[in-house]
Amino acid sequence: MTIVDTRTPDPKRLIPGATGDWEVIIGLEVHAQVTSNAKLFSGSSTTFGKAPNANVSLVDAAMPGMLPVINEECVKQAVRTGLGLKAKINKRSIFDRKNYFYPDLPQGYQISQFKDPIVGEGTITISLGPDREGNFEDIEIGIERLHLEQDAGKLMHDQHPSFSFVDLNRSGVALMEIVSKPDMRSADEAKAYVTKLRTIVRYLGTCDGNMDEGSMRADVNVSVRKPGGEFGTRCEIKNVNSIRFVGQAIDSEARRQIDILEDGGKIDQETRLFDPVKGETRSMRSKEDAHDYRYFPDPDLLPLEFDDAFIAELAKDLPELPDDKKARFVEKLGLSVYDASVLVSDKAVSDYYEKLAEGRDAKAAANWVINDLLGALNKASKGIDETPVSPDQLGAILDLLKDGVISGKIAKDLFEIVWNEGGDPKAIVEERGMKQVTDTGAIEKIVDEIIAANPEQVEKVKAKPSLAGWFVGQVMKASGGKANPQAVQALVKEKLGVTE
Repeated sequence: MTIVDTRTPDPKRLIPGATGDWEVIIGLEVHAQVTSNAKLFSGSSTTFGKAPNANVSLVDAAMPGMLPVINEECVKQAVRTGLGLKAKINKRSIFDRKNYFYPDLPQGYQISQFKDPIVGEGTITISLGPDREGNFEDIEIGIERLHLEQDAGKLMHDQHPSFSFVDLNRSGVALMEIVSKPDMRSADEAKAYVTKLRTIVRYLGTCDGNMDEGSMRADVNVSVRKPGGEFGTRCEIKNVNSIRFVGQAIDSEARRQIDILEDGGKIDQETRLFDPVKGETRSMRSKEDAHDYRYFPDPDLLPLEFDDAFIAELAKDLPELPDDKKARFVEKLGLSVYDASVLVSDKAVSDYYEKLAEGRDAKAAANWVINDLLGALNKASKGIDETPVSPDQLGAILDLLKDGVISGKIAKDLFEIVWNEGGDPKAIVEERGMKQVTDTGAIEKIVDEIIAANPEQVEKVKAKPSLAGWFVGQVMKASGGKANPQAVQALVKEKLGVTE
């Protein structure tokens, strides 16, 4: 591929060194496991967590005479992903043999795609921010290609003191290798890219994106150069399995390369591993080039061909993707860019929000989902799929609040009760006497008592009217949060002679 420099050096992304500033250049190869019940070329199960070698057919084990048969669903998932990346779909692609010898590769080669991938160039737009003014910076990252390939098995080194064991459950599982262009210029951009890519494939349902299970992992290519200079020698950091580690690996590797160059050394093109405990990369092997793999077309597989009608049928059923959903939330529902960005970052969260917001105040619903629901889930280390408060339950709380049946303070308390105990919010309010007090006579009595008990504070309010809020807080506290806040404010101002 011809490398094109698409970015003007940005001073705020440069890394200071002893001899001046440096610019880091980043490209990513993300391996995303295709969501499919069977492997790419066999009918073996792809279920995660099975006993070692439970999901292995004769094809996966490379028994003599076994021939691969393409899984059509995997092809469809690759095309769907390509469409989601606004990429060119190649109606003719070829499977190649990538030859290398390793204990977890029974065939002695990997079936992949080299010169003719199923998906060509596309783009992903990432957003960095918000900054101190609440603004976001949108950056377009180029996609070089997406190709299908089969995964290798897994070596286990901790099962025996003298031997390494091989688990072939993963062998033959379909992967989409999504290769970016070297368009990223900071660890934050790379983390935003992986986050956005994971969000897109989850929306599409083409990969579950569970990096902790290995179904999505990244090879990170890093080089450094003087700003605007020639591209430097890159090193590839293999199999990084978390977004946080992607950022740490880039920062560590960029600093390592800068230190070597500033000491008069040169960078060797090599493959490295990231050690999250030490926070540093270490050498694994010299970096192979394409000719080292002796690529050639797989003689057991015909070229993969389909027509425009096949692509159109898949495009017809694509879901609304994150960028389109965010734009709709901002333009049609009046949400801020920040709130819309948070809500669309997870499809399950956006689905929850849309059900909650239907027929209700969209901004109020967004505030409750982002601040209260997601805050509680984060504190409890739960995902949205584990929430004990359903959209209907939270919607009932919002309805009670809007109708003036409960105050904002009571709404927070009611959310806690539903979170911990469940139940119908309306019934809970009735049973526990949580209705808001709107009787001005009862509120006035509390206001009078608070004013009479705090003559010194009254004098302070006369000197500084803004301190009247103290009385409002005391009245709300004395009423157990049940007093109508608007009525309390009006009575306090009236009694203290505070004018607007």
